[in-house]
Amino acid sequence: MLLQITIFVLGLIVLGWSADRFVYGASALARNIGVSPMMIGLTIVAMGSSAPEIVVSAIASANGNMNTAVGNALGSNITNVALVLGITALVKPLVVSSITLKREMPVLILITLIAMVFMYDGELARFEGMVLIGLFVFVLAGMAWLSLQVDKSDPLMAETADEIPKDVNTGAAVLWIGVGLILLPLSAQFLVDSAVFIARHFGISDLVIGLTIIALGTSLPELATCIAGVRKGEDDLALGNIIGSNIFNLLAVLGMPGLIAPGLLEEGAYQRDMYVMLGLTLMLFLFSFDLKGRRQINRVEGSILLLSFLLYQYWLFG
Repeated sequence: MLLQITIFVLGLIVLGWSADRFVYGASALARNIGVSPMMIGLTIVAMGSSAPEIVVSAIASANGNMNTAVGNALGSNITNVALVLGITALVKPLVVSSITLKREMPVLILITLIAMVFMYDGELARFEGMVLIGLFVFVLAGMAWLSLQVDKSDPLMAETADEIPKDVNTGAAVLWIGVGLILLPLSAQFLVDSAVFIARHFGISDLVIGLTIIALGTSLPELATCIAGVRKGEDDLALGNIIGSNIFNLLAVLGMPGLIAPGLLEEGAYQRDMYVMLGLTLMLFLFSFDLKGRRQINRVEGSILLLSFLLYQYWLFG
């Protein structure tokens, strides 16, 4: 058992590192060929934050653990909102001022509802997986278009430009992309295999292991990014990473098991977890969106989110 726990931890570390290196290389290469920083931030960087979840979901589905993949998608969204944003708001209240994010939040709610409709019958079909993956491509294209429409005074514009790697030669960028492409699936395979072994040893279902240990592990990069972002005053970028990650989780991460290993869902996924995810998404919308203008996710609201996460964990294991 100690060996499997060690493999899981090492797999998680390499997964996060290789995803970061892949995004670093892809962002640098895109900048070198003339892609705007805003487009890079809204597509490559946003998608990169969900790269660990996407690869883990694909590997788990290919191995026949479709409920682990579903749990990873739902659990990552729950963890991102309740734990990551909860802790981040406690460190420093998040100021929400970008019109771009106010456009993305309704999209997140709509996609959450679409995913719930697909899961409501207790089954994820291949056609539904295809629809989710198709929407993923459509949203990426929409974000690319949106990056061209953003007002230059939007604070997200400057925040995004600061995060794109500068002065990285093309050869080094390509090298890092290659490293990421090799180590991402390799580390994900080790992580999934060890997580399933640990879950079976303790009598935990595939769904719950995806909702908890895998979702928490793959969401740790978002936590680090958000805390670093708000400390530098990049509140919109920090919140944007979470919204973008959650959108991609529901489309690409949830779409993988439907596309690769369609089948019946564990009851908890459609009788408990998807409603928790919806409730937290609506809570995020309520805390962040203000028709009058600027809005903060303050420390009280951060405490509510964090308490919600702890209560959810108690519900799963209590």
